[in-house]
Amino acid sequence: MTELDLFAAAIGTSDPAARAALLNRECDAARRQRLDKLLAAHFAAHPLLDPSLDAGVTRTGGGAAAQTEDFPGAKEHLGAVLAGKYKLVEEIGEGGMGSVYMAQQTEPVKRKVAVKVIKAGMDSKQVLVRFEAERQALAMMDHPNIAKVLDGGVHDGRPFFVMELVKGVPITEYCDRNKLTPKQRLELFVPVCQAIQHAHQ
Repeated sequence: MTELDLFAAAIGTSDPAARAALLNRECDAARRQRLDKLLAAHFAAHPLLDPSLDAGVTRTGGGAAAQTEDFPGAKEHLGAVLAGKYKLVEEIGEGGMGSVYMAQQTEPVKRKVAVKVIKAGMDSKQVLVRFEAERQALAMMDHPNIAKVLDGGVHDGRPFFVMELVKGVPITEYCDRNKLTPKQRLELFVPVCQAIQHAHQ
């Protein structure tokens, strides 16, 4: 079981004794220390999900962003506004659990950001727990080659998080366009590997 899977399973376990038993069974000392730190940060930050609730039901923690008023519950669309301050401008990517949009933040500062929203139809409790685990893991990372989490919220059981917007082209396209040699490509890939190592740690 990967650490992300184990973290998701742990925050989805409402009974503290059962959670501790799971971690004791699956972790060595170093892994347990990393997961304990991640879990402590997760629960201290008023998690979006309460493991004791029924599947698909979520709540907004005390520190979470304001509820979205005009964000559709079934399907995202361009022009929608999340939390009253993130206007979806353009879809820029799609992952296994969510879609990523370029959005215009209007307050407290005006800037372009990236907003990841869970996909419609994927709001099962297990998926929501993994989405929250991803948000918490990203928020704890501090690396120049990993986009920073700026904000987060939830509406009708569908969480979203806001990250810094990083513009660019796929690394393969950049390499081909600039006719980089194999050595130059590998040198360019080293910082990518360092960022992934940081994420895994």
